[in-house]
Amino acid sequence: MSTTASDPLAALGSLPGVPDAVDSVRKAVDRVYGHRVMRRRSNEVTAEAALRGSRGSAALAGADWNLEEVRRRTDFSGEDEARTVGAALRLTAEAGQLLSVWRQSPLRVLARLHLVAAGGATPDDAVGRPRLAGEAVDEPLIEAPLPSAGEVAGRLEGLSRLIIAGGSAPALIAAAVVHGELLALRPFGSHNGLVARTAERIVLIGSGLDPKSICPAEVGHAEQGRAAYVAAFAGYTAGTPEGMAAWIAHCGRSIELGVRESTAVCEALQRGAA
Repeated sequence: MSTTASDPLAALGSLPGVPDAVDSVRKAVDRVYGHRVMRRRSNEVTAEAALRGSRGSAALAGADWNLEEVRRRTDFSGEDEARTVGAALRLTAEAGQLLSVWRQSPLRVLARLHLVAAGGATPDDAVGRPRLAGEAVDEPLIEAPLPSAGEVAGRLEGLSRLIIAGGSAPALIAAAVVHGELLALRPFGSHNGLVARTAERIVLIGSGLDPKSICPAEVGHAEQGRAAYVAAFAGYTAGTPEGMAAWIAHCGRSIELGVRESTAVCEALQRGAA
């Protein structure tokens, strides 16, 4: 994050194109929340959004499984892709349980998310803590320069202060910055992309934009494709106004695609087909 304004997240709202992205996301979310199915069967929509969001996040981490395979499978041990899908499912299930802690201690939540994602697959002394100097990072897809352990500690602390302080920034901007910063830092030895996308989900839920967690941004990130994801993220790491605006717009489009997915679920439930 390169802005130095007193409320740096809110300052991003003035970047070209960002107000339109914020407005478009809000209108899309309002439409799906107004769907008649949400009055009676919102729990079913939430459950389906969780499944589809998990599948999308896992796809970006290299495990691009068919949705029905994710739905059918019960054993996620064994091969690397199965463990990745299992980690994404566990993280999505955990996200809604951590909202109150997130507002008070984001770093505790991030540690918990890494513990959940690792699920015993990482040596115990490396789970749930930021990486130390000299420790390697296994992170599919993201090839940006890796910040030092010292820089990670300082930037995590700064991110934590921003989250705790709150502010007037729209949920889209806050979620995009949390996601982008964690992806840039890759603070853990593994599962950083999964953790970053789960943190984005937590911000969207906790902000009140998506309190029922029915707008899975992970679906949209995956639908736009890994190349588009990496390209937009490069804008975040560049730190330029144009790059930051492009990343926020990409995250906004991802939420809108998640809304489209859940709208289709609502329509299917209304027809009795899901």
